[in-house]
Amino acid sequence: MSTLPAPPYSVPHRSESPVKVAVVGAGAIGAYVGAALHRAGAEVHLIARGPHLTAMRQGGVRVLSPRGDFTARPAATDDPAEVGPVDYVFLGLKANSYAGSGPLVHPLLHDRTAVIAAQNGIPWWYFHGLPGPYEGRRIESVDPEGAVSATLPPARAIGCVVYAATEIEAPGVVRHLEGTRFSIGEPGRDVSRRCLDFSEAMRAGGLKCPVEPDLRNDIWIKLLGNISFNPISALARATMGQICRHPDTRALVGSMMRETLEVAAAVGCHPEISVERRIAGAERVGDHKTSTLQDLEKGKPLELDVLLAAVVELARLTDTSVPTLRAVHALADLLATTSSPTSPTSTGSAL
Repeated sequence: MSTLPAPPYSVPHRSESPVKVAVVGAGAIGAYVGAALHRAGAEVHLIARGPHLTAMRQGGVRVLSPRGDFTARPAATDDPAEVGPVDYVFLGLKANSYAGSGPLVHPLLHDRTAVIAAQNGIPWWYFHGLPGPYEGRRIESVDPEGAVSATLPPARAIGCVVYAATEIEAPGVVRHLEGTRFSIGEPGRDVSRRCLDFSEAMRAGGLKCPVEPDLRNDIWIKLLGNISFNPISALARATMGQICRHPDTRALVGSMMRETLEVAAAVGCHPEISVERRIAGAERVGDHKTSTLQDLEKGKPLELDVLLAAVVELARLTDTSVPTLRAVHALADLLATTSSPTSPTSTGSAL
């Protein structure tokens, strides 16, 4: 790994008026973002627990990257009350922890605090501020009985689609594998000042952070891979490469992607993407284990509601036929029910 930093890591721009950011769930993605923001002069507080927290307190966050290795030393704690209100809360939690995240998030909020949810799948705010027949509608599978909206009001939400790949190599050590893009956007599709300010802070830290007028296109494009490869990988205990090389599972992925695009169109989103190109891109990743398979192997709750159940729910809402998605969802839901030892919304699983 190179020890000579390459631009833009070499000379980060420091803002004259630094934003204050709390990263709730400073795992692989959260710690990576926090380290980049801190290098550019933002006031960053990482909220984590266990050996990872201890290591970050003692030695900071060590980032190992093809773009250059570096160490950043933002504040780190397990108590958000020590941090107090911030400008932005960056959520590095899995979406199935959102409903139980109130004790972690609420001490960080003031009247204008924005919550940036770096999640896969369909977000709880999806129909917030979206004109049309479903405006303001709650998606039950991702916001059961409004529990997530009560904890994280949609008006605070800034959507975020993550295209970076990172992993925790050791406590306090994050390996950046590829990608630096974090697309963000308002649910109401306006280009807001709060989005522009956060984008500027991210770019100053060497990351790409475009403000998208309609982030829903990005959501569906990334979801095409997650909705198909993630549950299949868990059900078959297979890598992305193995799924692509097996003719029948490759065809299954294609069917799931095409049905997903039909649901997207039914709720008014028409992302321009080729299914075959999307599969070919996944195949190039090779023998990589999806996050769902990794969670299964570690005995963690499976993050499938926002990836698969939500789209099946939207298909029912719009009377869209999705037989393949329904079949895979039934199997994946049974797997999640029988394999997860803890409640996905418990406070203990939030970090």
